[in-house]
Amino acid sequence: MTPQDPTPLASIVLAAGKGTRMKSERAKVLHPLLGRPMLFYVLDALQEVQVERTVLVIGHEADQVRQVCGPAHRYAEQTVQRGTGHAVLTALPALEDFEGQVLILYGDMPLLTGAVLRELYAAHLASGDDLTVLTADAPELRDFGRIVRQPDGHVERIVEARDCDPAEYALKEVNLGAYCAKVGLLREFLPRIGSQNAQNEIYLTDLVALASAAGRPVGAVQTADLESSLGVNSRADLAQAGLVLNRRMLHRMMLDGVTVLDPASTWVEPGVRVGPDTEILPGTMLSGQTVIGTGCVLGPHARIVDSRVGDRVRIQHSVLLQAEVEDEATVGPFAYLRPDSRIGPGARVGDFVEIKNSVIGAGAKVPHLSYVGDADVGSRANIGCGTITCNYDGTAKHRTVIGEGAFIGSNTSLVAPVRIGAGAATGAGSVVVRDVPAGALVAGVPARPMRRRDDVCQSPDGQTPNRGEES
Repeated sequence: MTPQDPTPLASIVLAAGKGTRMKSERAKVLHPLLGRPMLFYVLDALQEVQVERTVLVIGHEADQVRQVCGPAHRYAEQTVQRGTGHAVLTALPALEDFEGQVLILYGDMPLLTGAVLRELYAAHLASGDDLTVLTADAPELRDFGRIVRQPDGHVERIVEARDCDPAEYALKEVNLGAYCAKVGLLREFLPRIGSQNAQNEIYLTDLVALASAAGRPVGAVQTADLESSLGVNSRADLAQAGLVLNRRMLHRMMLDGVTVLDPASTWVEPGVRVGPDTEILPGTMLSGQTVIGTGCVLGPHARIVDSRVGDRVRIQHSVLLQAEVEDEATVGPFAYLRPDSRIGPGARVGDFVEIKNSVIGAGAKVPHLSYVGDADVGSRANIGCGTITCNYDGTAKHRTVIGEGAFIGSNTSLVAPVRIGAGAATGAGSVVVRDVPAGALVAGVPARPMRRRDDVCQSPDGQTPNRGEES
């Protein structure tokens, strides 16, 4: 509704169908598109035209729909599905105290946009007609109902494709399935619609012919946005709708300064936010409430879910789940950041590294082939190849603390709970079961104190032997 027009506007969304072609126990309108139920896209579009109230007509798996959509909407339950006209009739008691205009939409049309609904509503108000139908000049949509007009341009009736005679089938204008009507028209004529048809159902499209025959003007507004016409009746339709929504999302991002190298292989859900000058490489998926900073390079083949990524971060061939990566850190290739992992600024998490519920300090390195779980790793620490934190004793999880600048040799096992002091070191292959003081060196199985790290193990030629350093 436009701010200058006080005409009240409500909406009825038909969401009761079983969707047998989906072959699913889930309610049809709750099947996800880019991580959200398809019904949510219809409700979002309605918000853009500022409806005063929305009535959801539910039926199949009604409790599922109520639980997902919540108490913000009114519900009308169509316990027996007797057609689309019957569904709208079921919703009218929820509008008993309402006087104004009503948008009628299908819950399985997730590609309808707020712009198209504004177009429909504005045309309806401007015409003064009792009922307005959204149509398109689209002869390629052969399965859609045909619009039959009167000589003065008003709509006389809608004829379903299977019921058309040759002349009607040749008509190019088709019904897209969205309507705007005066609520009084619905109250007057919906109860009059019969069910004398093969399905014994009450069709909403029959409202057009009934109102027109009674001298109540029925108009039509043609839209050029044919994508809005795509309804979802099968998994194949669901995939096609997902492609369209994803393309729209990526287009908006690119207009905002994000580079997407290959939109065909990039998936971004609506809740994601990406800063300018970030480059998204092929095969990348960004999901949930993920926030990406500026100047990052994501991918190829990165999956990031409900995570926060700072500025100038590089993530490639990796998975992040509810993790945080701070500015100028690098992740991957082939790293796995599990929930509650925080990678500090400038830190490095390399190939085949798994981090879980841990903090990796600023400038610290976990270069490759390591597992760090339930740990706090200090700044500038280095975790050697093959290191693991043994955080689970079979009953409970325990924490490992590694101090600033510590050096953990290759293939070290840190048996938690254990603390490695600042600047301390472990020899390659050590099993550390006791705390290590700051600046100390331990080695062996179990690890035992050696000489100080700064003067340890000098060979006859004065060189320090390899302790399994990783960089």
